[in-house]
Amino acid sequence: MAKETFQETKGDPSTPSPESGSLDFSGLGVAQPFYDEKTEPRPSVPRRIVDSFRRDPTVRVTPSGVVGANGVVFDAEAAAQATADSPLARKLKGRHLQMIAIGGSIGTGLFVASGKSLSNGGPASVLIAYSLVGVMLFCTVQALGEMAVLFPVAGSFSAYSTRFLDPAWGFAMGWNYAMQWLVVLPLEVVSAAITVNYWNSNISPAAWVAIFLTIIISINLFGVRGYGEAEFVFSIIKVIAVVGFIVLGIILDIGGGPNGGYIGGKYWHNPGAFHNGFKGLCSVFVTAAFAFAGTELVGLAAAETANPRKSLPTAVKQVFWRIALFYVVSLTLVGLLVPYNDPRLIGSSNSDAKASPFVIAIQNAGITGLDSVMNVVIMIAVLSVGNSSIYGSSRTLAALAEQGQAPKMFAYIDRKGRPLVAIVFASALGFLAFLAASDKEEQAFLWMQALSGLSSIFTWGSICLCHIRFRRAWKMQGQTLHQLAFRSQAGVFGSWVGFLFNVLVLIAQFWTGIAPVPNQDGSRVTGAAALTENFFAAYLAVPIVLLFYIVYKLLYKTSFMRSKDMDLKTGIRELDWRELQAEEETEKAQWPKWKKAYKLFC
Repeated sequence: MAKETFQETKGDPSTPSPESGSLDFSGLGVAQPFYDEKTEPRPSVPRRIVDSFRRDPTVRVTPSGVVGANGVVFDAEAAAQATADSPLARKLKGRHLQMIAIGGSIGTGLFVASGKSLSNGGPASVLIAYSLVGVMLFCTVQALGEMAVLFPVAGSFSAYSTRFLDPAWGFAMGWNYAMQWLVVLPLEVVSAAITVNYWNSNISPAAWVAIFLTIIISINLFGVRGYGEAEFVFSIIKVIAVVGFIVLGIILDIGGGPNGGYIGGKYWHNPGAFHNGFKGLCSVFVTAAFAFAGTELVGLAAAETANPRKSLPTAVKQVFWRIALFYVVSLTLVGLLVPYNDPRLIGSSNSDAKASPFVIAIQNAGITGLDSVMNVVIMIAVLSVGNSSIYGSSRTLAALAEQGQAPKMFAYIDRKGRPLVAIVFASALGFLAFLAASDKEEQAFLWMQALSGLSSIFTWGSICLCHIRFRRAWKMQGQTLHQLAFRSQAGVFGSWVGFLFNVLVLIAQFWTGIAPVPNQDGSRVTGAAALTENFFAAYLAVPIVLLFYIVYKLLYKTSFMRSKDMDLKTGIRELDWRELQAEEETEKAQWPKWKKAYKLFC
């Protein structure tokens, strides 16, 4: 009977065959196992969680041949292939990338450290410096976007330095960037603990350090999707806070606050628009550059984005709005509402919310309660930067390991696409934050800040130089600009502007390091020991980067990459450019004029 049934229903595609392993018996609509099928019970939830941390056996993370047979020859081709084939999970969506671009670098650099800029240089210096650094960052991120859309590889800008400049410089830049984020985690966790003291909390800072570390590490153990969702929420809160402050600032400046009285531009006249002259302006350039740190995370996330060709250009273009709206407009209002000689700005640090010009402006207006809301936003911003620090350092370490430029253990990628060993290592360094409860806190964090101080300047300058060299190789190897999926709006000229501006910031930092600006009370740093400490606190990153570069150069005898020899094929996500661009042109032709204008900037 069963045999007849099989014969009758064999031609029906809706009926399962015996080979399928299940049949529908007795008209009950319930699929039953075939009688000789071997079924295995599904593992328990704890077992599945444990298994997710195991290395994925189907992927090849660090291929053989990255280092030559003699142990001293760097194989650039194998390194490029390793970063292109990285098994990192590609789960970031367009909305994640856009919010990382819009709110990723909005943190204590804007909310708190801008008070130091205002105190050192005055409101005009703040406006000039942040605007010019913003232009430099716009050019830099455009260049990064062009390369990251074409080569969405693990490690992003450090991998580009290896591919387009010199493997030794790529090694130096990778470790420079990894060190920056490894150091930033304990710094930001301590900053978050200190912000709680705004409400005169009697709880030990160590307790808050433990709480914040647990939150940040847990988010990153959820993988790139967890990081993306957390940054999405954090960025929305920060954006709403800045937009709200802009609206409030306009109202306060025209006399709409509880205390009344038109303010206008009176603080630009008394005490004045500039403070400490040209040197004051130079010191603000340095602080402004630090405030924009993290902007380049958009490029680092490209390797874990589901469709970087569509989402990355949009995210890159939105950096313009973040610079124009969130930094330039908000800090212009801060300069109108807070005089640079306000005593609360003296000695402002990146963790003291009481020295935030945003909080001071609200207090001056006589609005009660809102300063506490702004302090909560500052604490969220600090946690956001701490969250990004584990993400940035772990992905950079994984990419370095895949290229043979870091211990192989950092290339361990588990079955959920997480660089697990790198995440654990970065999280472990976060426990340095418990120094907040010791008597060595000030010295320890002074030098950790010095390690990360100029990291972003080197990173941005290298991105611009990579783009210049990439464009030259692209042209020399017979490619045209029409074959680029996304083209930098600033072009090669913008990359030259970005590169030279980063050099100028290094020069300005050197000058203010050997001859610091006077304090607000007119006192100066004097004495050989004090001046030496001040210089290395500002410039320690430079000798460390040069040491990394020179040692690796001598050890592996790497050579500068020539344009005709650069690898422009490995790691390209999509190759059929003509068909893809024809589809896009057809789609753009149907857009109304308002949408074409909007897409030009967004």
